[in-house]
Amino acid sequence: MAFSSVQFLFIFLPLSLAVYWLLPKALRNGALGAFSLLFFAWAGLKGAAVLLALAALTWLGGLLLEKLPRKKPLLVLLITVHLAVLALFKYAGFAARSVNALVPDLLPVFAPALPLGISFYIFTAIGYLADVANGKVKAARSPFRFFVFLAFFGHGPSGPIVRYDQQLPYLDAKAAERQVSLDRFCYGIKRLVLGLAKKALIADQLALIYARVTSVPAATLPAPALVLGYLAYMMQLYFDFSGYSDMAIGIGSFFGLELPENFDYPYLARSIGEYWRRWHISLSGWFRDYVYIPLGGSHCSLAKNCRNLVIVFLLTGLWHGAAWQYVAFGLLHGVLLCAERLGLRTLLDRAPRLLAHLYTVGVLWFTLIIFGAHGLAEGLATWKGILTWQSGARGYTLAAFADTKLLLLLAASLLLCGPVQAWFPRLKKALYAKTAPGLAGMAGLLVLLFFSLMRVTAGTYSAFIYFQF
Repeated sequence: MAFSSVQFLFIFLPLSLAVYWLLPKALRNGALGAFSLLFFAWAGLKGAAVLLALAALTWLGGLLLEKLPRKKPLLVLLITVHLAVLALFKYAGFAARSVNALVPDLLPVFAPALPLGISFYIFTAIGYLADVANGKVKAARSPFRFFVFLAFFGHGPSGPIVRYDQQLPYLDAKAAERQVSLDRFCYGIKRLVLGLAKKALIADQLALIYARVTSVPAATLPAPALVLGYLAYMMQLYFDFSGYSDMAIGIGSFFGLELPENFDYPYLARSIGEYWRRWHISLSGWFRDYVYIPLGGSHCSLAKNCRNLVIVFLLTGLWHGAAWQYVAFGLLHGVLLCAERLGLRTLLDRAPRLLAHLYTVGVLWFTLIIFGAHGLAEGLATWKGILTWQSGARGYTLAAFADTKLLLLLAASLLLCGPVQAWFPRLKKALYAKTAPGLAGMAGLLVLLFFSLMRVTAGTYSAFIYFQF
């Protein structure tokens, strides 16, 4: 049940809000936890059972960690169990296929359905356990508050990855921080509508270009078509993911939960390092605090620092998916970060801002080809097609993949992903202001909501017709 689906927007969200606000404060966390469990169960009962089991293990584990004088053995055991569950569901099939590619039919391929949001809530749980063990936070006493922290449906499926110390002030339904004012509720509506517009009006439309281009083998396409397809993918990825994060923040505001910002216009970055500080901020921060710093971070020799960067980004690549293309993507970014640490960052800082920005965007787009291709081989074929500027088979023109409307939308996305907000800081301030919008803002939001819902309902109707006939 996606946030942009008819079921969520017209049934699940209104029903959960109505029940939540009609109940006494003492029962609200229980209701929110129940609706969150229902949200996950909608995607699969087995996945919901896995979530419940890991939530119980993490809650009890936190209580035990707080009491034990020697915490490390239990912490290592709990983290191992969580990572084993993640590996079983997400990486077992990939590992078996990789081994079988070398020795055919050596291992059975075990590939169960991936539970919704498992990567997000397992990383959230590991961070919580590490913080309890390190004395950064006290273990949660209430299982209902803890479940809301771990599995609230607003951030459960797509993030951001939340921290217990950040969420603690908002977990008590009776706390002053949890109360929802008119401004706070209107702010939630604004972020929800903006996120929905990013998803339905921009990302889903740019996905059409990407899908058309990648439906044809890269070796047969002309280079301009490949450039177009993966430029559309780059923009689709941002508007899709940042749109979901905006919607999550808005949904959290309806229930008095303050979720962290997850994107800060990453395509305005002037280095790959800066890009990762702006893109999926909660994931980058998680790897920094729980992997990079424990490995030694930058407080070590330059060689070890580069080793740490490569390890972190190898894991970052694997986190995004179980395939060799994600491994390659992570290693590429690890190497790029090492190059910046070895002196490239100094050159970028001294270079003109535009040149540094163009370098970052160009390199990022080139690596996203590997990330977005249907397999590593297809990604390498796309690289070859672009670098050799291949002519491709006859009959493939840009018009075959994108009409004028989609090309204009792609051009608009290039401006709306950050340049417009940088040129007009008052607009950026208005987008993030935690107050009720004025008349002009309300009118703009209504227009965006109308067209977004038109797009959402049109997609649902088309799917209904398809399955009927």
